[in-house]
Amino acid sequence: MVRPVTTPPHAPVATPARVLLPLIVPAIVVGVASSLLLIGLTELSRLLKGVLWELLPDAIGVGRYSAPWTIAVLTGTGLAVGLVVWKVPGHAGPDPATTGLVDPPMPPSVVPSLLLTAVLGLAGGVSLGPENPITAANIALAAWLGGKAMRGSRVELWAALAAAGTVGALFGTPVAAALILTESLASRPAPGALWDKLFAPLIAGGAGSLTTVLIAHPTIDLALPALSGSRWGDVPAALAVSSLGALAGMAAVHVFPYTHAAFRKLGHPVAAITAGGLVLGLLGALGGQLTLFKGLEEVRVLAADPSGWSSGQFALMTVVKLAALTIAATCGFRGGRIFPSLFVGVALGLGVSALVPEVHPTIAVACAVLGLLLAITRQGWLSLFTAALLAADPHVLPLLCVALLPAWLLVTGRPQMQLHDDGTPLR
Repeated sequence: MVRPVTTPPHAPVATPARVLLPLIVPAIVVGVASSLLLIGLTELSRLLKGVLWELLPDAIGVGRYSAPWTIAVLTGTGLAVGLVVWKVPGHAGPDPATTGLVDPPMPPSVVPSLLLTAVLGLAGGVSLGPENPITAANIALAAWLGGKAMRGSRVELWAALAAAGTVGALFGTPVAAALILTESLASRPAPGALWDKLFAPLIAGGAGSLTTVLIAHPTIDLALPALSGSRWGDVPAALAVSSLGALAGMAAVHVFPYTHAAFRKLGHPVAAITAGGLVLGLLGALGGQLTLFKGLEEVRVLAADPSGWSSGQFALMTVVKLAALTIAATCGFRGGRIFPSLFVGVALGLGVSALVPEVHPTIAVACAVLGLLLAITRQGWLSLFTAALLAADPHVLPLLCVALLPAWLLVTGRPQMQLHDDGTPLR
């Protein structure tokens, strides 16, 4: 007797195509809109950056990136951001030390002040990227407008579309969005097959990334030296460098709650963020121009001429940038930690290669970035993808998959670079 084939009770139930088809247009709209808002934010901050770091110092006869000007601009940026957080409606959202990359929607009234603080920070040289503010803003707007346009739709749908569209726009590919959402879905299981859940977000991520690529032509390819093939000696080098990156990142995670508590004791956002800006200015004066800003443009300068700096200079830039990232993220500036972490990882990797020439620079950079991002973000797939994207060499991927394992052992189960409302770290 032939038994009928039945679906195991634990198998996910596939979503019918008639349910998925109506999501295509909203996903495209959200993806394109998310990209356009990111492009507008980036362009506005670029124009303001030109005023702060070129027009003004030239007009008053001060060196563009001299130590006095660096300290003055970052302190002034802290004051301006503090005033926005204090006085502008919405107050730029909750304490950024307590938020992640993809969080539940904020009220739409928060968006103007949040974007304003992001523009000021990006232009003023703060060591944070646009990823957290722009993702939060897009999620808030998509949830608000989407709920009005499609009555009865779930907030979670619009949040997923906006998150995917923004991440796709940030990285220029929807793959990063798919990886982040896959980890998110794994931690919050829901009915339905995985690719049914990713169907609409992938469309939003594709629309966001294509819009950004067609308009802004972004790239994070560092044109690192190609590998001629893997060698046995590359395996211990990859394991050691990824572990070193993870330890460096965990050092910043360890001091994160302490610096946050120190700034919180100042008792007022204007005082805390202005003080943070002053510290960032001093760090920028110490580390130099390349340690300012989110780090994506500056990291290309490092990769273009690795021999232009000594291992000691790379070490200084690594420490300064990691300290600046920690200070900026705990004193109240609004911004993301992924792009500054890229700079830290690249500087660390190039420093290792300069100190130990037997370690190939591409392996050193990719593995250092992998370890740093694992410690800072706890996003395994995103860290692996970003490290592989930087290397742009298929020989590196097997090494990265192996190098991820000891680095993950160093960070898993330990405090994260995110705090509860009472100041204690997440785990």
